[in-house]
Amino acid sequence: MKIIPFAALYAFGVAALIDPNDIAPGGVTGIAILVNRISEISIGTLIFVFNIPILILSFRKFGRAFSFRTIYCLGWISVFTNWFELMEPVTKEPILGALAGGCISGFSLGMILHLGATTGGLDIIVKVLRKKYPHMGTGSLFLTIDFMIVLSSVFVFASLDSVLYAMVTVFVSARVLDFVLYGKQEARMLHIVSDRAEMLAGRLMQELGVGITYLEGQGGYTKKNKRVIFCVVRKFQAPKAEVIVRETDENAFLIISNASEIYGEGYRDYWSDSL
Repeated sequence: MKIIPFAALYAFGVAALIDPNDIAPGGVTGIAILVNRISEISIGTLIFVFNIPILILSFRKFGRAFSFRTIYCLGWISVFTNWFELMEPVTKEPILGALAGGCISGFSLGMILHLGATTGGLDIIVKVLRKKYPHMGTGSLFLTIDFMIVLSSVFVFASLDSVLYAMVTVFVSARVLDFVLYGKQEARMLHIVSDRAEMLAGRLMQELGVGITYLEGQGGYTKKNKRVIFCVVRKFQAPKAEVIVRETDENAFLIISNASEIYGEGYRDYWSDSL
């Protein structure tokens, strides 16, 4: 039952914002919108029909439980899309439709994925690709595949503007999707070489609440053994970490680098992240 509100929200974004502005945002939904212009078959019906072969793949790759949740979600999306098509569009301004539609579709898709289902279509194909290429972000995969579909819309709408608006929708949707799934993962990775390593590590743990790992190092010139502090802090904590290092040991050697993909306690759970 938790899936139904997000299925309705996804359908609303498609039928009330994206479709009325001649935007084909990639994926099976984009294909359904393009075919709708040619055949006049309802978009919700086309979404379900085009997903049938993909659902067969889902049964083979992910089993019955996942596939039945997807069919359940997809059925509601199809029904809600056909229903919202009967209503007046929210806006006929393409840029507003592209931005709002992208935000709504990205958010609702992210929530559906969190609940262990998908909207069918590219969601399943992306899950298959993620199994083979786990280093690739979900939003990035959607972005790559969607752009190829978006470019084909120029032949149906005969308008470059529609293609450009669709690209805006795809980009916004992908960014919102990644944010919903992973949150703002930006962090800073610190390597600190100090003769006061234990004192420094104590302050970092106590004042910032971060975990510390000691690495064993040796000075190349002095041949002296040294403890190297390794830790990851949130982006907003980095300036405070610099102050702590400076106050504790002004002769410390400090390296700060960006960390965009972080797995472990307090960050992304690698083992449950199968998207």
